[in-house]
Amino acid sequence: MPSQSEKAATFRALHQGPGAFIIANPFDAGSARLLAGLGAVALATSSGACAGTLGRRDGRISRAEALAHSKAIVEAVDLPVAADLENGFGHAPAEAAETVRLAHGVGLVGCSIEDATGEAGRPLYGFEEAVARIAAAVAAKPEGFTLTARTENFLRGNPDLADTIRRLQAFAAAGADVLMAPGLPDLDAVRAACAAVDRPVNFMVGIPGKSFSQAELAAAGVRRISLATSLWRAAMAATARAATEALQAGTFDYLASNAMTPDLNSYLAG
Repeated sequence: MPSQSEKAATFRALHQGPGAFIIANPFDAGSARLLAGLGAVALATSSGACAGTLGRRDGRISRAEALAHSKAIVEAVDLPVAADLENGFGHAPAEAAETVRLAHGVGLVGCSIEDATGEAGRPLYGFEEAVARIAAAVAAKPEGFTLTARTENFLRGNPDLADTIRRLQAFAAAGADVLMAPGLPDLDAVRAACAAVDRPVNFMVGIPGKSFSQAELAAAGVRRISLATSLWRAAMAATARAATEALQAGTFDYLASNAMTPDLNSYLAG
């Protein structure tokens, strides 16, 4: 198994291209092993998927729970693993910094810190506060660790492309390694964001009508494509369809398209 520093170097190199690579988002250790077996080159946790596996909504998990979830995925695969660590689980810049230190401690090679507060009355941190939080996270990250700075403007009621670009540029100036603005509405906005910064940009796939092909995103300047909660949602949708048939119709036709246990076992340990 490669060391954490070797995985960190591999992860950083992926962002240099050519093109855009897909960082798949497992929702547990088993799905992580499946994705690794299917050829994924790197993985990232999803805060929403993590919360979903605990029967909760996104934003309702603790730092300890997020790190335990991340650790289980790190230990399941030989791939580089990064984590979606929301706003760092605290408003103060020092909390974001501590989250980054703890993330490295569970074997992660990177993480994202966002500018969403988690508060209904104040969904986004102000500009200066948001930048200060990223600067603190950058100062805390170990050598080789990839910090993604994420602005939630388009997901939190402020679909302002100019402000989004301003935040991304400031995050880059503060030392973030990768930049992210989920919810960009079209490829023109993606191109504008990528052209405005000098760091790799992550595009989040998962919103119908606002998700584009790998080739289109690469041509727009994207370096990394994440899948967010979409794989967890796909798994839950398949479960809902199968359970609905069984519980309401008393039939089991879904079995015809199911994977068989020996096939899935080929991806699992032990």
